[in-house]
Amino acid sequence: MTQGVGRYGPWVLIVGASDGVGAAFADALAAGGLNVVLVARRQALLDEVAAGIAARYRVHTRTVAVDLVEPEAARTLLQAVEGLAVGFLVYCAGADPDFKPFLANTISAAEAMVQRNCVVPMQLCHALAPPMVQRGAGAIVVVGSGAGFVGGPNMVAYGASKAFDMVFAEALWSELQHTGVDVIGLILGKTDTPALRRLEYQRGQITSTDQVPAGAEPVGQAVRAALDNLGNGPTVYVGDQVTGAAQLLSSLGRNEAVAFMAQAINAAMGK
Repeated sequence: MTQGVGRYGPWVLIVGASDGVGAAFADALAAGGLNVVLVARRQALLDEVAAGIAARYRVHTRTVAVDLVEPEAARTLLQAVEGLAVGFLVYCAGADPDFKPFLANTISAAEAMVQRNCVVPMQLCHALAPPMVQRGAGAIVVVGSGAGFVGGPNMVAYGASKAFDMVFAEALWSELQHTGVDVIGLILGKTDTPALRRLEYQRGQITSTDQVPAGAEPVGQAVRAALDNLGNGPTVYVGDQVTGAAQLLSSLGRNEAVAFMAQAINAAMGK
């Protein structure tokens, strides 16, 4: 899985690396010989991930604790990697911690979602991709979600932001496909992350955060799908569930797909 990732190096910037999918990417890419810059809000968790990587692999690590909601977040990250040859970007921040109706949440929560999921990855790609193009080698993975396939209740801003991520990755791939820079939008379904476990525990769907949510794919599957398909962009689906959903929704008219999504989410919520 990690054979050959060295051609993208020597450094990888992983945004959202404190746990879950991002931490799994960090471990896999470090195993492939890349030095890693780990980004998240929580310094203690970043330090823990970095220490584990340093103990297992002979690579360099850096950590950057930053809140991606801040207007200068991208500038902070770019300053932190100044002088490093970043040949690989993984952007997997921006999960939805709320799953609330749009009008039941604050507008600031929606604005924060757009900042994290749309503005910051766009800014990072615009700054980091040109040196990759000049070297003729690089990789960009933008982690998306099946929530971006079609609008649904309780994830208005989240679903819209993930639709942006998917189309952004597709469009960037179309421009860079002959430059040596591989771009994929990695579309996840239900994935076993700490964030999902906390959410389902709060909603009473699991009895402990030690429990694996029903139907959730392991994070390792997402990483394998990405690294095995870096040259097969622009869009890579992770797991049978999200692949089947994409096929089903694409077979429906747009209005039918929205109605189907609303019914499915409301049924899952017991409504």
